[in-house]
Amino acid sequence: MRRFAFFRQRPMQPRAARQPQPTPPALDTTAPLAGLRTIAVLEAAKGILVLLVGVGLLSLLHRDVGEMAAHLVRSFHLNPARRYPFIFLQAASQLTDAKLWALAGGATAYATVRFIEAYGLWHQRVWAEWFALLSGSLYLPWELYEVVEHATLGTEVVLLLNTVIVLYLLYCRLAA
Repeated sequence: MRRFAFFRQRPMQPRAARQPQPTPPALDTTAPLAGLRTIAVLEAAKGILVLLVGVGLLSLLHRDVGEMAAHLVRSFHLNPARRYPFIFLQAASQLTDAKLWALAGGATAYATVRFIEAYGLWHQRVWAEWFALLSGSLYLPWELYEVVEHATLGTEVVLLLNTVIVLYLLYCRLAA
């Protein structure tokens, strides 16, 4: 007598041994080494530059940054009443030691991310290619906006370079 017909017991059969799924490779051996290493050098250079800026910010600790900024504006013969010199002077006068430490810490964190990305690209790591693709494509909307609003040679070169890098990394990942 069956009480619950919908809970039928099936006869026990040995399960077929499952074949383990191959893990994706951690190294990208299909992408040209020269391209990845060029991008790695660029990322490391960005990290070094930002790290130097962070150290420079720490050198301003316990100093009158507002007075230093006013001296800099006078040295370049800029009108302090103009828009950008005025913004620069206002921002410098509001800097405290705590804000300088925070900016230097942010610069260190950003540089660390750039160094990790450069290491991964130098050693052909797949995760670094995906990370570089994501981080590079995040900047594209802002760079495009800058070119549309304030087209200069510098903004156009940065947009072109970043677009080439993103498209190259996308090609490498899709070809793998």
